[in-house]
Amino acid sequence: MPRLAHLCIDMQTMFASSTPWAAPWMERVLPAVDALAQRFADATVFTRFIPPPTPADAPGSWQRYYDRWPKMTRSQLAPELIDLVPQLRRHVPPARIFDKPTYSPWVDGRLHHSFQDAGINTLLISGGETDICVLAAVLGAIDLGYHVVIVEDAVFGSADETHEAILTVYRSRLAQQLTLCTTADAIDHPGELV
Repeated sequence: MPRLAHLCIDMQTMFASSTPWAAPWMERVLPAVDALAQRFADATVFTRFIPPPTPADAPGSWQRYYDRWPKMTRSQLAPELIDLVPQLRRHVPPARIFDKPTYSPWVDGRLHHSFQDAGINTLLISGGETDICVLAAVLGAIDLGYHVVIVEDAVFGSADETHEAILTVYRSRLAQQLTLCTTADAIDHPGELV
């Protein structure tokens, strides 16, 4: 029997605040993400992107990345900025948090194994950014064999052009393994998504 999980990507305060990584679009999709988290509270996993303590603590080319944004490392970033935005914290528990040090939540296998243990085969994906961390989550999920459902009005980017471009790629190149829907469809008709 198909089982669904809601994978919500990086809805963290550091992206909703005045930081170098501020993503103003997050505010626009927050009501939709909150509605999904409420509807699927027991099946929601919130990822959090966790920076290293310093650029030197990052592996490989991530060092150059954090050399560009040293204020976003844990030694300089206020700890509360790493947490989920306040509106979503109320869903934990029963929703759970999954911390990751990279764009992809799949790198070390922990998330995949937890979903496999629970019999999950369909992932409802929300959060941001559409063309970075959501993209990494989507492609990894497809590679692992999940059916992916992107909730189109519950994902955000930082630029209209790249957000729309990647949605076009999702629609045109991945139609056999991915579908798009609205928050209303996901909430009102979840059985049709699996």
